[in-house]
Amino acid sequence: MNQKNIGLILFFTICFVIGSNAQSRSSLRINEVLVTNEDNFVDDYGQHNGWIEIWNSSFSSINIGGCYLTNDKSNPKKYLIPRGDVLTIIKPRQHILFWADDRPQRGTFHLNFKLEAGKDNYIALYDSNGKTLIDQINIPASITTDQSYARVEDGVSQWIIKDGTQDNYVTPSTNNMIEHANIKIENFEKHDSGGIGMSLIAMSTVFTGLILLYLAFKLTGKIAITMSNRKDMKQTNKAADSKSASTVKTAPQGKGASEDIVAISMALHEYFGGDHDVENMVLTFSEVGASHSPWSMKLFGLRKR
Repeated sequence: MNQKNIGLILFFTICFVIGSNAQSRSSLRINEVLVTNEDNFVDDYGQHNGWIEIWNSSFSSINIGGCYLTNDKSNPKKYLIPRGDVLTIIKPRQHILFWADDRPQRGTFHLNFKLEAGKDNYIALYDSNGKTLIDQINIPASITTDQSYARVEDGVSQWIIKDGTQDNYVTPSTNNMIEHANIKIENFEKHDSGGIGMSLIAMSTVFTGLILLYLAFKLTGKIAITMSNRKDMKQTNKAADSKSASTVKTAPQGKGASEDIVAISMALHEYFGGDHDVENMVLTFSEVGASHSPWSMKLFGLRKR
């Protein structure tokens, strides 16, 4: 691989990384802002200061390091969020909090500006090039102490003032809308206080599952048996074909067949004048001595006349 190809690969890789990073950062949202903090959330130094909450609306982690936060429309690069801090990585659907205390020397999440009470406050988030606007919001001057300006739900376009009451309290570093009750259970208690409907649903679900399992196993068994029968039939047909082929090639001759062939051959031999032995009808007799052994020779001689 030559240097030109290596350079092209690196170029496209860098473009892809930059493009995907920019696309993911466009999912960041300014989610909630508190201007005047007297009795609210405290920072890592135990101080009460205004704060800005950023929310990651995507389903992948985003590193906000290198982006800019500002409260000045003419200066989009007012505060550069430091790079290299692992805490600047926002997990999917999670939040991160920046403190508007004008003390950047305290760390990554302490901005170099403050929010002014009783005035409209402009807040904007820019991408790392300082030109691409990711999100912006104008905080109304009507926001008072310990009140926040927040989206009704995370990421939605509608904003409300959270006054700190029981049903509308400030929610730094968490979801803007939190459910304090299980609505489904409450609906069941309301419409099915005796639990009969729940029992019927549970039993029907169990029996339906068992029936489906029975049908699945039965169907699987039938398929297995059918495949096994087909396999046996193929093997039987193959053996029969092999046997018939060998029978045609070499037909064995039995004992009866051999005797018939011999008889036919002898008949043909006689018919076509086969040779015969000629007998002269003369009988010849030759004397044969009695068999004896050395111990009986004397007895044999005494009887001879």
